Amino acid sequence: MTPSVDATTLVILAVIATPPMLVAVMYNGHVNRRNAVNYAYASIDVQLKKRWDLIPNLVETVKGYTRHEKELLETLTRARRQAKDLHDDSHDRFSGESQINQAVPQLLALAESYPELKADKQFLNLQRNLTEVEAQIAAARRAYNAAVMDYNNGVDMFPSSIIASLFGFARRHHFATKPSERDTPNVAI
Repeated sequence: MTPSVDATTLVILAVIATPPMLVAVMYNGHVNRRNAVNYAYASIDVQLKKRWDLIPNLVETVKGYTRHEKELLETLTRARRQAKDLHDDSHDRFSGESQINQAVPQLLALAESYPELKADKQFLNLQRNLTEVEAQIAAARRAYNAAVMDYNNGVDMFPSSIIASLFGFARRHHFATKPSERDTPNVAI
């Protein structure tokens, strides 16, 4: 004969088991969203690496034609180095990348002032590759910001905010454009 479990015992077991299960589900949700943010950031990082690899070639190609554009070329090279040295998803890293965002259109606009540069096959190829990479960076930033929004919602919303606080899940920064960069860049040479 098998022992029977009465309804009261089942209710007590359910009451005891439910809170730890809810904590586990909310904790796992936070881990999942955090991993999605890290994955999205890694996607941005891959695209930025492609851009960093293109910039020295583009700068060298332009140097041959534009001896007096030294300041712009130095600014772009310095910005690339600074951004590359920051390997985290901090606000400083995002700010460093913004300097490159401002300098690249100015560099590409140089072709308008130098017809021989505009016709250079290497420059045209680098320009096309850079345009593709910039589009991929924009898409990766949108994916990252969507993942950050989902993650931050989990950190902020009740009751999962309690679990987030207990286990040290903190808000993350969006990849945002500085207000000064929202204006159309001046690419006049």
